[in-house]
Amino acid sequence: MQYAVRPRAAVRPAPFVPAVRPRPRRGRSLIDADALDVLHRAARVLLDDLADLTDRLVTALQEQEPAYRATCDHDSGATWQEVHRSLRHSVASLLDPRASREAARRCSWKIGATRAEQGLPLDALLHAFRLGGSMVWQALVEETSRTAPEDVRLLVHVAADVWNFVDEHCTLVADAYRQTERRLAWRRENRLRMLAGALLDGSSRIADLPETAEALELPEQGRYVVVAVTGPADGAAARAAVARDARVHWHTGVDVDHGIVLLADDDDPERCLPGADDPVPGARIGIGTAVTGLAAVGDARRLADTALRMCPPSGGTVRLTEHLPAALVMAAPELGQALADRVLGPLAPLEPADAEVLLETLEAWLECDGSAQRAGERLYCHRNTVLNRLRRYEQLTGRSLTRPADMVEISLALTARRLRSQ
Repeated sequence: MQYAVRPRAAVRPAPFVPAVRPRPRRGRSLIDADALDVLHRAARVLLDDLADLTDRLVTALQEQEPAYRATCDHDSGATWQEVHRSLRHSVASLLDPRASREAARRCSWKIGATRAEQGLPLDALLHAFRLGGSMVWQALVEETSRTAPEDVRLLVHVAADVWNFVDEHCTLVADAYRQTERRLAWRRENRLRMLAGALLDGSSRIADLPETAEALELPEQGRYVVVAVTGPADGAAARAAVARDARVHWHTGVDVDHGIVLLADDDDPERCLPGADDPVPGARIGIGTAVTGLAAVGDARRLADTALRMCPPSGGTVRLTEHLPAALVMAAPELGQALADRVLGPLAPLEPADAEVLLETLEAWLECDGSAQRAGERLYCHRNTVLNRLRRYEQLTGRSLTRPADMVEISLALTARRLRSQ
């Protein structure tokens, strides 16, 4: 059997391709080297005549930046030294970036931090740095044009490096400024908190009151009332609702926030803070009585806390001036308990439900100003039922509801009982 044999395809030799060697970039390297030489020659001249450059920059700042104009008017020598120091580090960095970089960064950082402490606006500071960079670049071009005009074109090759340096130091200055600003804000806030806390605790020294008044921006001899707020998760909303039209300094706490409220001369303490009568749902608000002078704010806070303890758990507002008898009981809880035991104790042998009916009837009758008719309507019973229950109370306790001394004790005892149950 014969097999067909295919002819072998002819193999063509690969064409000869000569090796292509990359061209050396000596031209670009030589240009960069020449540009650096031009830059260094001009920078050395600037460094030798740095005082004149400083004068020009300070003058430009005074003319173009109002914030620096005020600074120079206050202390022109310090501003000149700051500008001179910054320019010296900047020009030195053009000559030897590696050796001068860290010193230049430290200089810019210190300027940013110092100016933040002095309150110079950040925009003004950044404008000054950009203006300084522009003036240095202009001086480099002018010096090169004066000594070797044909080399000015070479400066284009180092322009990006110069402006990258300016941008880097603007960023550095801004970071230093903002970090210092945050630290100062925290320190200021912490100082205000300590001063306000000492006022509310009653631990402020008399000698510290002028400083406290200045820091809190409150008059030392003003009329004040303290408000205590607690309850809802949104404490800021509750505080805003309470003092929407008042001048108040808030001191936030773990469980209770206290507001030091400045009263106008014609403000009625019993009607101050009208927003407190319509607070955020669930907020509990206690308003103390008015005091005179920051030295008495500690007493005002204790009165506000007393009012707060009388607030129902569901929320509401208690003005201490409207609940002074209850405040007396709250201020001496042991005495209040002893009074309740003495006045209401004779009902203890009764069944709890029976005793509760008598006490509810007594409270309703007192709240209705001694009207058995209105108390019956509130309790859904006949007025005679109310009168029968009152007589029974008199028989069990030996007290008379027509004797003023007994009525005072009964009212305070019922208040002590109610506060104890809250």
